[in-house]
Amino acid sequence: MKSIAIATALVLLMPGAALAQDQNQNQDKAKQEEADKKDGNLDKAGKIAIQPARDVGLDKEEIPPVLLKAVDNPYAAPPSRTCKGLKASLGELNAVLGDDFTQGAKANENRTGKIAEAVGKTVVNSLIPFRGLVREISGAAPAERRLQAAVTAGVARRGYLRGMAATKGCKVVS
Repeated sequence: MKSIAIATALVLLMPGAALAQDQNQNQDKAKQEEADKKDGNLDKAGKIAIQPARDVGLDKEEIPPVLLKAVDNPYAAPPSRTCKGLKASLGELNAVLGDDFTQGAKANENRTGKIAEAVGKTVVNSLIPFRGLVREISGAAPAERRLQAAVTAGVARRGYLRGMAATKGCKVVS
């Protein structure tokens, strides 16, 4: 009789323990997402703060080698045409470009954060009189155009590699 009571108690308690564990996992996930959001905001604030240094050419952003290769020929054959090789090539591009459109779509955009970012950029960019001219003379504007061209070539390369992977039937998530 005692063993039946213990077994019944265990059966009744197991769903509660599983539910508590699931709730803890959901809380941990929410905390991680909040920390990632704060880190992203700090990164944006840092980029906005150093914009004047970039405008006068003191802080130049280097173009990653994977993007320089993409500029040379975005449609060059990849080093390996296996699914593993294509995934590796895509991983290199994703590391510098960020998530692809299929992975980075966010349903709820942080509108307040976007407004704060725009205000911050406006205030910082107004600190340098004749900013456009200063950027051209210092070489910051041409450097930014080269970077944007490299990013565009990298996006084209990523699309090309994703197409190759899809044709081969590779399962490419990112």
